[in-house]
Amino acid sequence: MAAVRVQSLAGSGVTSIPAEFVRPLHERPSAIGNDGPSDHRLPLIDLANLDVSGHLCEKTVSEIGSAAQQWGLFQIVNHGISEELIQRLQGVGKEFFEIPQEEKEKYANNAAAGVLEGYGTKLAHNIDGKLEWIDYFFHILWPPSKRDFKTWPNHPPTYREVNDEYGRAILGVVNKLLSALSISLGVQECALKEAVGGEDLEMEMKINYYPPCPQPELALGVEPHTDMSVLTLLVSNEVPGLQVHNNGRWVTVDYVPNAITVHIGDQLEVLSNGKYKSVLHRSLVSKDKVRMSWPIFCAPPVDKVIGPMKELINEDNPPLYNAKSYAEFKHRKINKLKQ
Repeated sequence: MAAVRVQSLAGSGVTSIPAEFVRPLHERPSAIGNDGPSDHRLPLIDLANLDVSGHLCEKTVSEIGSAAQQWGLFQIVNHGISEELIQRLQGVGKEFFEIPQEEKEKYANNAAAGVLEGYGTKLAHNIDGKLEWIDYFFHILWPPSKRDFKTWPNHPPTYREVNDEYGRAILGVVNKLLSALSISLGVQECALKEAVGGEDLEMEMKINYYPPCPQPELALGVEPHTDMSVLTLLVSNEVPGLQVHNNGRWVTVDYVPNAITVHIGDQLEVLSNGKYKSVLHRSLVSKDKVRMSWPIFCAPPVDKVIGPMKELINEDNPPLYNAKSYAEFKHRKINKLKQ
C-alpha cells in the first residue's frame, strides 16, 4: 500500500493539517526569534574572478573562507552554469511532480528499509513522530558508474539528458569551491578533494517538493538539521523558505536568480577541525505556493575515513573529532536523530 503523499493531501482540499504535521510550539515558524532582521543578509559571492589564468583569486578565496567560518552557508553567482541549464533542470523536475500520482508511485522507494533512491515522503526521525510537509525524488547523480537508471523517471523523456549535463557542470563548481576552501585553510589546493575521495567523490540529487500548506505557521518543510555531506549545492524556485540559524536567530535565505546556495556539511567541519561550520538550517512552507529545491549532496565514498586533516593539527590545535568512515558517521547520526 502506497504511503500517503503530502502532495495528494494538499490537493485534497484540507483546510487544516493532520496532527502529525503540527510542530511543537518552540519549533513553529511563528515562535519568537525565528526570523532574522530584514537587513541580515547572507554572503553573496561572485565567482567571476575565482579562476584567473589558472590562479585562484585571493579576494574571492578569502570571501569563501570567511563565509564558511562565520555562516556555514553562502550564495554564489557567475559560477559558470548557464541560466538556461538551471531552468531545464527545474523544468524536468517540475514535470515529474505533475504527472499522475499512479505514475509517480512506479518509482516509489522503500525508505523504511533504508532504500532512499526513488520517489518518497519523509519519514519521522524525531522522538515525537512529527512529519515534514514534503515529498521528494532522490538518486545518485555522480559518478555515472553508480547511477541506477531503474530509479530515474522515464517522464519527462529528457530527464536523464538534463541531469547528466547538470551533474557534469556542477562537478566543476564543486572542484573550484574545494580548491578555494583548501587554500583558505592554508593547505594544498588539492588537499580537500583528495581527503574526500578524489575522483570517487559522490553526488546525490534530491528534488524537494513542498506543496501549499493550509497552516504554514504550524508546519515545517524540513526540520532543523545539518547535512551529512561535504558540501551541499542547492538551487530553488522563486518561493523563499530556506532558513539558516545564525547568532541565535533564523535568517531567511533570499531568492537570487541563477544563484547557487552552498552549505558547509558535517564532513567539511570535521576535516577543517571545526574551522568551517556545518550549518543548522530548516525549510518553511507557503500557504498558497509550491516551493521546490534541487540540492546536490557531495559525499565521500562510504568506506572513506574522515578525520581532521593532519596539516591542521598541532599542540595548539588538537583534534576535536574522532576519525571514522563515512558509513559509520551516517549510521551514528541517523540513530541519534531517531532518539
